Amino acid sequence: MKKFVMKERILKGAKALAMTGCLVLGSASVGLAQQTLKSVQEKGYLQCGVNTGLAGFAAPDSNGKWVGLDVDMCRAVAAAIFGDSEKVRYTPLSAQQRFTALQSGEIDMLTRNTTYTLQRDTALGLNFAPTNYYDGQGFMVNKSLGVSSAKELEGAAVCVQPGTTTELNLADYFRASNMKYKPVVIENKDELTNAFFAGRCDVYTTDASGLAAERSKAKNPADYMILPEIISKEPLGPAVRHGDDNWLDIVSWSVRAMINAEEFGITAANVDSMMDTTNPKIKRLLGVTPGMGKNLGLDEKWAYNIIKMVGNYGESYERNVGMGSALKLARGLNELWTKGGIMYAPPIR
Repeated sequence: MKKFVMKERILKGAKALAMTGCLVLGSASVGLAQQTLKSVQEKGYLQCGVNTGLAGFAAPDSNGKWVGLDVDMCRAVAAAIFGDSEKVRYTPLSAQQRFTALQSGEIDMLTRNTTYTLQRDTALGLNFAPTNYYDGQGFMVNKSLGVSSAKELEGAAVCVQPGTTTELNLADYFRASNMKYKPVVIENKDELTNAFFAGRCDVYTTDASGLAAERSKAKNPADYMILPEIISKEPLGPAVRHGDDNWLDIVSWSVRAMINAEEFGITAANVDSMMDTTNPKIKRLLGVTPGMGKNLGLDEKWAYNIIKMVGNYGESYERNVGMGSALKLARGLNELWTKGGIMYAPPIR
């Protein structure tokens, strides 16, 4: 017990030092952020921070091309700015590297399965664009463990990444459930996953979507089960630095354009024919009626380019994480608000 208390004190001290550093970086980042669009246009590409490799969200395919739901967010912003969704360079980042990379100006936007929280929105100097995936933290176990509920995990060794909301939620859950656990903390995600499959820990915890992605890498995915408990709210979405409202607008409305496009039934395949519509809402979205692009400092076809080159939100979801993908994740909360979900975007007008 004494060793645990000492470890906790050391961790608290380390976190305090890290927060001090983040506050300094946060102040400096305001100056960096003020002309992000101009900087991106001048260098001719968008620098996007992504996961080091998470199937369905951000990972290189067999040809080395980055693909995934988060990657599509980067491509959408590039399409809006340049009319070319391929003008993106990707920076793979660990959970602990991601915020410093954004604050320091190493990347222009962060799209790395990052949960929107009060602390990150304020103390870390981040602004969050709309959520592109509503998730929640869960637990995965080998079926041979013989448990069917997280309430049966007393004394379990749990694999978890440091510097994440996952680590904090894990501690909260076990404390609230009056259970003890043994954390197996490994920063590198691939090493963490390998440790779980090798039996170094009994349980793997992260966002439920991440568990599905990691399970797909197992030699026999059917040997593993995701327990029914979801212990947190994890609204995941792109983040940018404080201090540049125009850049936040561009990233935010790029996400919203994809959601609105799905609601209107506009796809990559039919967007050209939709240009002849009489629907005033669609005409504004596609730039037939001018003004929306000007408001963002972009070409009037900014949203048309996103839809043509990346697709609407539903198309991106389906090919990356939906039933047409290896993850086969049901839409759930990520369904449109008109179909029982909570995916909702303000009007473009």
